[in-house]
Amino acid sequence: MNNNKKVLALKYRPQTFSDLIGQDVIAETILNSIKNDKAPNAYLFTGIRGIGKTTTARIVAKSLNCTKGAGSLCDKEFCENCEAISNSNHMDVLEMDAASKTGVDDVRDLIEFSRYGPTSAKYKIFIIDEVHMLSKQAFNALLKTLEEPPKYLKFIFATTEIKKIPITVVSRCQRFDLSRIRSSELFNFIKKIKDKENGKVSDEALKLIVKISEGSVRDALSLLDRGILSTLGKKELDLNSAQKIFGYFDKSQLIDLFNFILEGQEAKVLEVYRKIYDQGIEPKVFINDFLEILYYFKNIEFITLEGTNFSLNDDDFQRIKSIANRISKKTLILYWQFTIRTLDELNIVSNQNLSIEMFLLRLIYIGDLDENKINSETNDGKINFEYSKKESQIKNDSADNKLTTVNQIKNVIQESELKPEKKQTLFEKEKIINSFEDLLKRCSIEKEIKLKYELEHNVNLVSFENLRIEISFNDNLDKNFVKDLSSKLFKWTNNRWIITFSKNNGQLSIKDQEKNKKKEDLNKIENSQVFKDFQKKFPDIKLVDVKKNEES
Repeated sequence: MNNNKKVLALKYRPQTFSDLIGQDVIAETILNSIKNDKAPNAYLFTGIRGIGKTTTARIVAKSLNCTKGAGSLCDKEFCENCEAISNSNHMDVLEMDAASKTGVDDVRDLIEFSRYGPTSAKYKIFIIDEVHMLSKQAFNALLKTLEEPPKYLKFIFATTEIKKIPITVVSRCQRFDLSRIRSSELFNFIKKIKDKENGKVSDEALKLIVKISEGSVRDALSLLDRGILSTLGKKELDLNSAQKIFGYFDKSQLIDLFNFILEGQEAKVLEVYRKIYDQGIEPKVFINDFLEILYYFKNIEFITLEGTNFSLNDDDFQRIKSIANRISKKTLILYWQFTIRTLDELNIVSNQNLSIEMFLLRLIYIGDLDENKINSETNDGKINFEYSKKESQIKNDSADNKLTTVNQIKNVIQESELKPEKKQTLFEKEKIINSFEDLLKRCSIEKEIKLKYELEHNVNLVSFENLRIEISFNDNLDKNFVKDLSSKLFKWTNNRWIITFSKNNGQLSIKDQEKNKKKEDLNKIENSQVFKDFQKKFPDIKLVDVKKNEES
């Protein structure tokens, strides 16, 4: 096949140790072992996708079988063996994909084949890719041959899931952990390839490719291929165009969004987010990028531009440094926790876009939290948040989007300077139970209708003191009443209550009191002169009920 027609990931695949990038120590170690005739029985290469595991395996196979000898390995002009291994058609180098051949029978065929020596090379080599996919029985069948193979046999394993390989297999191999490629090294590599291909791609777009690839050379080359093809006969691929092609958006938009959240500008927050959403960004991708920005705000003083993996340019880096000084570390940690919880929320809502908008608006209202409230959690594991804005302030936000410093989320300095008196909210007042009437109100608020019915109809109150209730009851009281009442009181007040039964009759039940009161009111009206006058005119009149006339 013509090299020019190959995709970049195959066209520029390393063929020798000198072509490898980012794995200098591993390459030197392996090369020294081959030159000193101390090659191990089995190699095990592990690491993330696209960093050269299979490529390194082939280079090792070529180095072991090169006809020029270990002292002068092929560099540019390949010998017959090296050329055949590069094209994957050497008789003595067998490449097997463990993802498609996972069973013990496949390994037995492999072992049977290993009994015969090499035909044209020094070593017979088995390269097994994704070796972690082998079954347990297949690994066990391989153990004996792996530990004491014939002198002419070498194994080379590659995997992305080292933990799935039995430790008995790992201990019989010489393990090499291939690392992610550093950002600067990967950037220089794809820039050279871009120049060789005469591609029109800006440095900022290349940095974005490095960021998306996460240290994977293959991913970076695939993205570069897309970028070059999208600009054939057109102008240079800039950052904005690259973001649209690769489905990423400018991180400066997130910084603007975060700044508007701190300033409490609801309309601006929604405007910026909707622009991001219109670019085709999925809500979960947005949340993950938002978490990344939060990480930078929290740890910006410990981060260098190189360490950000080209996620930020110089301007964004300086802006984050400036904004980070205006917000406390505790608030950033709280934002992080709240954002993580929103990821779970996205799995249960039908319209994730609306959920993200509400999430951003809620961030504006998280404020005035003391340390105890940040660290405490409710029974269901969710943080208790207090909202510091009033309705009047919200209306002002929507009118002119202007907030004073008091309305912004207070940082540590502001909290030490401004210590307003804490007022009990309506909910906190309702939470207090100091009397039997308070208990009935609480039942109504919590919609505990059955419990309220028992209290009103079947319970006679003897005494009501702090955390202690003494009652008598009639025969209709539910047998689980005490258990239900105790558990509800503990839930509502976070205190244990003592409920005792008394031999004393106590007060009448609430309903009996109401009946007696109604009877008294009826008697009072019947004895009044007004009612007697009615009786003279209407002898058959009968008083059924009495209701007070409440003035509106």
